[in-house]
Amino acid sequence: MTTFLSATQIHDGKRWLPEGSVIEIDDEGVIEAIHVAGVIPEDQLQFYKGIICPGFVNAHCHLELSHMKGLIGEGTGLTGFLKDVMLLRNGQTETEKEEALLAAIREMEANGIVALGDIANGTDTLKHRSSANFHIHTFVESTGFTEQNAAIRFQGSEKVYHTFEQQSLQPTQNILRQSIVPHAPYSVSATLLSLIDQFDTDARLSIHNQETQAENNFFYDASGDFNLFYQTFGIDHSFFKPSGKTSLQTLLPLISETHPLILVHNTFMSPEDISFIKQQNRSVYFCLCPNANWYIERKLPDIDLLAGSGLTICIGTDSLASNHQLSVWEELNTIRSHFDNIPLEELIRWATINGAEALGLQQTVGSLEAGKRPGLIHIDHSGNIRILYSSIGSK
Repeated sequence: MTTFLSATQIHDGKRWLPEGSVIEIDDEGVIEAIHVAGVIPEDQLQFYKGIICPGFVNAHCHLELSHMKGLIGEGTGLTGFLKDVMLLRNGQTETEKEEALLAAIREMEANGIVALGDIANGTDTLKHRSSANFHIHTFVESTGFTEQNAAIRFQGSEKVYHTFEQQSLQPTQNILRQSIVPHAPYSVSATLLSLIDQFDTDARLSIHNQETQAENNFFYDASGDFNLFYQTFGIDHSFFKPSGKTSLQTLLPLISETHPLILVHNTFMSPEDISFIKQQNRSVYFCLCPNANWYIERKLPDIDLLAGSGLTICIGTDSLASNHQLSVWEELNTIRSHFDNIPLEELIRWATINGAEALGLQQTVGSLEAGKRPGLIHIDHSGNIRILYSSIGSK
């Protein structure tokens, strides 16, 4: 059966459609056609006041940290936050962790998220990955700043990766993919990065980038808060030789240009960093998680600078350890409140087709095009979200 939908405004994932446009959709949520105004009689339309758009894409989250909601205070700075995560993440029972993870999945579903880039250090999310009502690319995160244990660290990540891979080879209701990725410039050795880089030379990579000024300070001249961070956890970093460059300009040449690369946070990125990226022949996406940046550092990225770069921007929520909710719409609202010159049309594009492209899921979600099943959401004038169609199956 076919249904015809219209709204005050319809965003197709790329732009606003002309007023009066109509979406033709089947019972499974597959887009059949987009019609101009006047083609479909009004008595056949379901009309919604507000916005209709494709489901949102959350390009960066840590579902496995969902049980840490409220455990870490705001404004600690990144090194303080990382320290608290490491010290507190195992303080709850497995039952409590699983209940929190399930609640986080349901929250994202209710907030209209149809695809997720999820960071995993272990297999906590495995049990519920295939039953989530959204598509998932799991980024298996590998860490290890010293060279001595690089091979062992990578073997651990490889084991986790293959566990997720086996699941993704089975019939599932949603699209499941995975890749091994570096955590951040300050937490991977050159050897570990090389192992990640060569494991799958076309793999989609995600990396935390310039989330704090301390990160750049450390790479410039080995100064700043990361020295105390390493000392706190007994990490011998005496081998480290600063590059005199930003962390991004130090790390990027070590990653093959064949990898599509999602740079997450970008809170302290400079115009020189953007120029450096543009000089290279690589596919790069900027993922913004403004609510987490404010939660941790009390600082937002220069989003005007990033938006003016011409590079693709997508949206993430980070984790409940660093956020009060898992809502892409709330991330857009935070951007709007601080950068009111960025049109909502552009922001919704970041939250839909751009995120889909960042995760390599643009053939399925992200835009209203015939044959796609992108999920469909209604946002009323109060900002409430209603799920009209899922990206996985029926209403």
